[in-house]
Amino acid sequence: MATPPSPRIDRATFAFLSDLEGHNDRDWFLANKDRYVAAQTNVQVFVDALIERMKRHDRIATDTGKEALQRIYTDQRFHKDRPPYKPRFAGGLGRVKPALRGGYFFRFQPGGRSQIICGFMGPEAADLKRIRTDIAQDHKTWQRLLNAKVIRTNFGTLQGAQLRTAPRGFGKDHPAIDLLRRTQFLLRHELSDKEVLAPDLLVKMEGLYRSVRPLFDHMSEVLTTDADGNSLLRAKR
Repeated sequence: MATPPSPRIDRATFAFLSDLEGHNDRDWFLANKDRYVAAQTNVQVFVDALIERMKRHDRIATDTGKEALQRIYTDQRFHKDRPPYKPRFAGGLGRVKPALRGGYFFRFQPGGRSQIICGFMGPEAADLKRIRTDIAQDHKTWQRLLNAKVIRTNFGTLQGAQLRTAPRGFGKDHPAIDLLRRTQFLLRHELSDKEVLAPDLLVKMEGLYRSVRPLFDHMSEVLTTDADGNSLLRAKR
């Protein structure tokens, strides 16, 4: 019996997003609501399959594609000048906290603007301090993880927001000051439209996500143990 093909992103989904970008208003959206529902369902089914594959080797807190996807509607309460809809499907898969840290994110958008992003979007203040303390004490481990061939090949260099100067309590001449100034720790992989629409996207995304696990495992250990290696999770019980 032949194995059924893996879910994939349909061309019709990208066609809808392209048209939405060119006609980003409520009347057009309502007239094309059936296309939106079909495109949204396509992405949800794809992400359902991605979650199923990821759960084979990681503890994923996000259970469904519907749960993973962000709303397509723009929040116009504070930005009334923005278009009412986002011409993309974006979302993410969270890991089971507090033991496991890091997130797997994605954005599907025509015009070569699709991305796979892995990492920490906005660490809480206490977590950021622990990360910086570990970097200051063991920056060689961080550099080894970030300079691993699989990371450099798939993602290049670390990205995300950073301070203009050294954070309080850390010297500006520290050899890892570039890491200490980070307020986000993100690895980004750009996807062409051809790659997004290819039948192997599911396997490709799983492989990209899986390649960051050594970094995630280290960050999870840093954020769940004290300086002596004792579990902070047990201490909270």
